[in-house]
Amino acid sequence: MRNFYFLLLLASLLVTSINAQQFELSAELRPRFENKHGFGTLMQTNADGANFISQRSRLNFNFSHEKIKLGVSMQNVRVWGDVSTLAADDLATSFHEAWAEALLSDKFLVKLGRQEIVYDDHRIFGNVGWAQQARSHDAFIAKIKLSEKSKLDVGFALNADSQAGVDNLYSNVAGYKAFQYAWFNTSFNKMNLSLLALNNGVEYINSGDQKVDYSQTIGSHIIYKEGKFASDFSVYLQTGKFKNNDVSASNFSANLSYKLSNEFSVGFGGEYLSGKDSNDTSANVKSFNPLYGTNHKFNGWMDYFFVGNHIGSVGLVDINAFIGYNKDKFSAKVMPHFFSSASDIYSGSTKMDTKLGTEIDVTIGYKVASNINFSAGYSKMYATSSMERLKGGDKDENTSWSWIMFTFNPKLFSTK
Repeated sequence: MRNFYFLLLLASLLVTSINAQQFELSAELRPRFENKHGFGTLMQTNADGANFISQRSRLNFNFSHEKIKLGVSMQNVRVWGDVSTLAADDLATSFHEAWAEALLSDKFLVKLGRQEIVYDDHRIFGNVGWAQQARSHDAFIAKIKLSEKSKLDVGFALNADSQAGVDNLYSNVAGYKAFQYAWFNTSFNKMNLSLLALNNGVEYINSGDQKVDYSQTIGSHIIYKEGKFASDFSVYLQTGKFKNNDVSASNFSANLSYKLSNEFSVGFGGEYLSGKDSNDTSANVKSFNPLYGTNHKFNGWMDYFFVGNHIGSVGLVDINAFIGYNKDKFSAKVMPHFFSSASDIYSGSTKMDTKLGTEIDVTIGYKVASNINFSAGYSKMYATSSMERLKGGDKDENTSWSWIMFTFNPKLFSTK
């Protein structure tokens, strides 16, 4: 908690000296109840699910003056009851963001420090906002305004475990030793186009020596809108090396939506993520890895795929649809997913059905006030024997997940 006190002291000192500066202090408090009974994987026979309340508490400080901007976000992430009511200290507090931005010209700025990196639909780079802890990177980003409709970001990261004077093997706790990327975005007519090239390095031991292998993710994301119709498409290819093994994987997606009225909308979509046959014992990487995306947003909200699991597996084909309702302060959505594997699944030498199951997601939301939101959801998975073969557990057990969440976003102080 000492970090929170320090931030409050810093904020109070700045408030007393504000002149032409812009300063904002805001907070977020987000408690969420969850009932998990087969979330992320199938339950074992007769196993009991879990009930808990998690909470994210944030204090956000933003400051700008002339050619400099600063952003600091302190957060505490906990499960209710995970420390004693007499606890003298709290180890669940950290800096989610701590960055500085320098405006070097009207068309060029640099941003350094701990920061969220989000591009396009969050598929490759996202902030994982659903997770209470969310995701941020220690990185340097140069942002270039090429024209009124075009921009280019170039980013770099280099990670280590300590300030040791010798070259120690990095634990890859961040998921990478280093990366370099370029993201280009432009818009024309009714279309928005992005191009991404990411060079992602992972450190490991090879024949007794430390080595960094780089894989490349290259792709494009396109949005097209006209009237009540909207669509988006993406394609990504992965190549290069991962721990001395060849990488060759791909990802394709397409989504269409149509606004039936002011309140109702419908949509249809599909995604393919390459994989490898379950009996393929080769070390080469054929399964697509979404890397640093907000994977909870995709492939069903029960997180059976690519949220801490399924990477390196048989891949996925996700055919989905939705119907949404939004009026005044209330919103609702129903979204079924039909899952199958992108590669073959075997039980011994017998090839199994590629169908993995059907998931139905339902969510509602209500805006209580400008800075208070209520949301809730229920999801149900109907799994097949092939899912059971991949995940273990019992496909005939009840497999469901429900949650209730309040989000409070008060603005505590602002000079704007």
